[in-house]
Formats: sequence, structure tokens, C-alpha cells
Amino acid sequence: MGHWLDRNIVEPGKLPLLLALAAFVLTFLVTRVITRLIRAGRGPFGNIRPGGLHVHHVVPGIVLMVIGGFGSVAVRGHGPGAVVAAVLFGCGAGLVLDEFALVLHLDDVYWTEQGRKSVEIVVLTAALVGLVLAGFAPFGVNELTPDELQSRSIVVTNTLINFLVALFALAKGKPRIALIGAVVPLVALVGAVRLARPGSPWARRFYRHRPRARRKARVRAYRHDARWAAVRNRLHDLVAGAPDR
Repeated sequence: MGHWLDRNIVEPGKLPLLLALAAFVLTFLVTRVITRLIRAGRGPFGNIRPGGLHVHHVVPGIVLMVIGGFGSVAVRGHGPGAVVAAVLFGCGAGLVLDEFALVLHLDDVYWTEQGRKSVEIVVLTAALVGLVLAGFAPFGVNELTPDELQSRSIVVTNTLINFLVALFALAKGKPRIALIGAVVPLVALVGAVRLARPGSPWARRFYRHRPRARRKARVRAYRHDARWAAVRNRLHDLVAGAPDR
């Protein structure tokens, strides 16, 4: 294990990224435990209300992200300073994305159905960073051979094609697939060639005069949501707590 860590993480300079990811996930989990205890009225924790103002944890999260981000730029990814900056940034990102839905809606939707978006963003972020740690590069650059990497035109063409495929998946109403596909192009390709989701920009533009395609897209979306929505919601409730009904 130690040899694998040295060869795949330490030597390529990925240790700060690994520590940032670990701090990000751990901060999110600890934050959710504390907020669930506050919600249940258990434990020594409570909301921070100086002068009656409820300070959400996105505020210290932003502070930590600013310190960690500028710190990582200042130390240029070397030495103990880079490790400290990475951990601070990861902790801040965990706090901020835990309240992503609140920032998105500009309302306290933490314990509502809209609040589920925060958990989805955290999971997607952790997955993307994990893929980068595993050696994947955005838009499939890692799939090129050393000889191909010497050709600027091949690199640009490959990146552009994979970017467009991810963009097609996004236009078809599949943002999760598009994000993962930005790192694993095959995932984006699957999303790009399949039917668009109803209401997506692609469906509004190209299915307008194709009633059969619209009907098929609605049926497929309904079956997909019926199959996976309940599973996704149960996992969300297990990790982050059930929303208010």
C-alpha cells in the first residue's frame, strides 16, 4: 500500500489533491452529523446566531476556501504549506457545497426537497476528483499516446471532440452524465447518443415536430426516474437526513 501511494500519489504530486478530497468528504459528513443532531435537539451543538443573525456554515466555508485557494497559489504546490492549503480548501469546499442548494435558491432550503441538490453536488464533486486522482484527465487527454501528445493538433482535436460530446449530453438534459463524461468521455458518449430528456434544450429544439420521439423520451424518463429516484432518495436520507414533509 505504501509503495502504491508513493508511486501513484506522492511522486506525481497528487498528495495535496488527495488530502483536499479527504478533508472535503470528512467535513461534509461531520457537518451533516452535527446539523442532524441540532435538528433533533440532541448533543451540545446549536446554530450560531450572533445578534440574532443565523450564520450559515457556508460563510466560514468561503473563508476557508479563500485562504486555502490563495495559499495554494502562494506556495505553488510544494512543501508542508501546500498540504495545509489543500486541507483548508477541502474543508471549506465541504462546508460550502453542503449548502449549495441554499446558495442556488437564495433561501434556507437545507431541510427541503430542494436541499437534496447539495448532496448530489457533493457526490459528483467527490467522484470527479476521485477520477482525476485515478489518472483520468479532462476530455480524454490521458487516452493519447506520448507520440500523439507531441502533436498539438491531435491534442486540440481530441479535446474539442470530447468537449462537444459532453456538451451534447448536457444539451440533452443529462448534467450528471456530462460532468462525469468530461473526465470519462465514454460516459458522455452514451449520454449524447441516447434520447434527450423531456424539457431539455435538445428536446425543445429537435423533438418539436416529432411526436413519436417526444412520447418515447417521456416514457423513458418516467421509467428511469421511477427506477432510480427512490433509491437515490433513500441514500440521501441515510447520509444527509430526510427533508421536511
